[in-house]
Amino acid sequence: MADDRTKMLADRRLASGTKKYAVDYFARKHGIPAADARRIIKQHGNDRDAADKAASRLKG
Repeated sequence: MADDRTKMLADRRLASGTKKYAVDYFARKHGIPAADARRIIKQHGNDRDAADKAASRLKG
């Protein structure tokens, strides 16, 4: 029997600050250095909306 896929899917509203590829993607998406992306994700937790707004303010 297949695993329960609802338990395997990540919540798309959350940003992962623990995975290098996630931090790299966030940095590339916003055109900011990876160190700044790591700091933003750490500061705002894994709330993607807040992190996106912070990255926009940093860039603009």
